Amino acid sequence: MSAATTRSRTPDRLCAEAVDLARSAAEEAAAPGVVGEHAGLLSEGDRVVTHYFECKELGYRGWRWAVTVARASRAKVVTLDEVVLLPGPDALLAPEWVPWSERLRPGDMGPGDLLPTDAEDLRLEPGYSGEDEPLPDSAVSHEMAELVEAEDAEVTAGVPANLSVAPSRGSIASVAEELGMRRARVLSRYGLHVAADRWEESYGAKTPMAQAAPASCVTCGFLAPIGGSLGQAFGVCANEFAPADGRVVSLTYGCGGHSEAAVMPAPPRPAPPVIDETRVDPFPLRPAADSGSVSVGADEDSAELGHS
Repeated sequence: MSAATTRSRTPDRLCAEAVDLARSAAEEAAAPGVVGEHAGLLSEGDRVVTHYFECKELGYRGWRWAVTVARASRAKVVTLDEVVLLPGPDALLAPEWVPWSERLRPGDMGPGDLLPTDAEDLRLEPGYSGEDEPLPDSAVSHEMAELVEAEDAEVTAGVPANLSVAPSRGSIASVAEELGMRRARVLSRYGLHVAADRWEESYGAKTPMAQAAPASCVTCGFLAPIGGSLGQAFGVCANEFAPADGRVVSLTYGCGGHSEAAVMPAPPRPAPPVIDETRVDPFPLRPAADSGSVSVGADEDSAELGHS
């Protein structure tokens, strides 16, 4: 270790003693009564020392005023370098900054808000852009496109020479537009899986509502089917009284608003027990008058002699 390095770790005596100079500089930069007690010093290098003072300003708990003083070589006068407010080891700091794309949550957008999509968004992939040239032997070649445009021009009002642009019917762009493929980007497989997982978690078979439902949405008349590959597992609820009205629900989801809930057969009831332990059988203390072998209407003589 060199002598210069050793000297840099040892605070300069004159700079270390310049506490009053550092305090006056901190009080000048801060509001009155904000600078607290001296909280130590740190050697920044040869004849460079930083003094720390407690900060009493509200909202800056654990922060310190850092005043750096320096002295030129062989000089007897200590000069001021800088005054800053720095967080201490136990300072109250703001949360780490997060990009807006990671802070955004469902429902944060309001009327008039614009949400730009990243060009490298994994949920999207390039769709039909119209830049691909058709093969010469393709179904819609250049010659076929010109022929179709010429035929369209004949039935178009006005002279073809007076038309501003040639009819686009029959071209690749128009066919793609009719098929719904004119979008610049479409959902990728990753985007489809992410959406399916999100919908399944909100309105799927594992939700408490679906667990208590009499039947699933696949048999409900209020389920509006959707197209595409997602239509094999999801639909849109159209029951205004259902908790998922207007939302994409899984076919395995269900609720009490099922269209056939009122006509569904009642669940079978268990058979009554063989021994009814909840019933009380009366046992009279004396037998009934008509329980014996002698009838109630017998005369007294026969009653005294008995029936023999």
